[in-house]
Amino acid sequence: MTKSSDSRNTAAIVLAAGLGTRMKSDLPKVLHPLAGRPMIQNLLAGLAEIGVDDVVVVVGKGAEAVEAAVRPHPCALQADQLGTGHAVLQARDALAGADGTYGGDVLILFGADPLITPETFAAMLARRRADDPPAVVVLGFRPEDPALYGRLKTDAAGGLEAIVEARDASPEELEIPLCNSGVMCVAGEHLFPLLAQVTNANKKKEYYLTDIVGLARAAGLSCAVIEGAAEELIGVDDRADLARAEAVMQGRLRARAMAEGATLLDPASVYFSFDTKLGKDVTVGQNVVFGPGVSVGDNVEIRPFCHIEGAEISAGAIVGPFARLRPGAKLGPDVHIGNFVEVKNATLEAGAKANHLSYIGDAHVGEKANIGAGTITCNYDGYFKHMTEIGAGAFIGSNTALVAPVKVGAGAITGAGSAISKDVPADALSVTRAPQRDAKGWAAKFRAAKQAEKDKKGKT
Repeated sequence: MTKSSDSRNTAAIVLAAGLGTRMKSDLPKVLHPLAGRPMIQNLLAGLAEIGVDDVVVVVGKGAEAVEAAVRPHPCALQADQLGTGHAVLQARDALAGADGTYGGDVLILFGADPLITPETFAAMLARRRADDPPAVVVLGFRPEDPALYGRLKTDAAGGLEAIVEARDASPEELEIPLCNSGVMCVAGEHLFPLLAQVTNANKKKEYYLTDIVGLARAAGLSCAVIEGAAEELIGVDDRADLARAEAVMQGRLRARAMAEGATLLDPASVYFSFDTKLGKDVTVGQNVVFGPGVSVGDNVEIRPFCHIEGAEISAGAIVGPFARLRPGAKLGPDVHIGNFVEVKNATLEAGAKANHLSYIGDAHVGEKANIGAGTITCNYDGYFKHMTEIGAGAFIGSNTALVAPVKVGAGAITGAGSAISKDVPADALSVTRAPQRDAKGWAAKFRAAKQAEKDKKGKT
């Protein structure tokens, strides 16, 4: 989505000062992960998609981690938790000009509402900038259980008359299905002047953002409401909410992957990160997990029960089942990575194969090289990581230990069970296992002796 052609600037104030006590966590609520990144970053990414000019994040005490997560956006401190209206006012110095207003429109959002789509943001801005521009646009929704949500009272023309808190609502008002999400879009020339009039004359002694609707109406300004999908407005207050939000996000990511040409054999068991990139005609089996930083080329097959993170997979590759690709794994075209193979910080060139039970870490594997079952690159000496280089067309025998740093030349072969600690020349055979020695008849004598011993013990 591109930025609106409207000449007005757009700002966003993201409220992230809440303590998040119901999460029961040392991690600030807005930093809990959703699809592989802190939930507040999902919200900021949506704002970037519609081209918001200015973003200010309102944080609370001890919010250094939040400030780091939202950089380069500036933060404003709400030192005391005095309500949503008070929180928004903390952004005034960062946004308002000398006259106390902002020259554009201001979206007011919550850092723990990570599912609102760019399309919904754009719809709010479009309503604010319509031919009959309201001073305040409120995002409403229709939850299955309205419970304690505030109700949105509208007039016959659909204009917003008031936001009535559930505890203050009459029985008739509680029957209103349209509820307040708390998300707003406000004309910049009115936002801070309206907030300056909000009082804390209520039971909680807090300054409520919702009061600006009544103040705007009293000043002869119109207010409006647009509706968003209920699933977009799952506010994350506890771990159960986070799980519901993750389910919604995964549903979106799965739908996007299939719409863009990937086949998911069991969509509900595939988990994506926010940045997973799949090419066309990719097939993903059951119970596959994509961590952040994964790109997959066309015509790749990812078989069941794989875990992939920070990896690049080129066209035509086959991965799994039961494979693990860790950060820095780069698979060239038509590479095969089989069951119980782990790859970390390693490049496998076109046509290379590691089909069984291997660990390939800190390595470069040449074209069409074959890695036998049980092979490991011994890349760590307890202090430093070291590289293993395997040349094109090399054949690494089963159960080979490649003690890095070491090079195996192009076309070379290592014998099964070898521990290779010196460079192997191209086209050479390197074998380090002890010579085989046969003791004829030994096994029969061994069995006879043991059986006699067993018989003797059975008689005593």
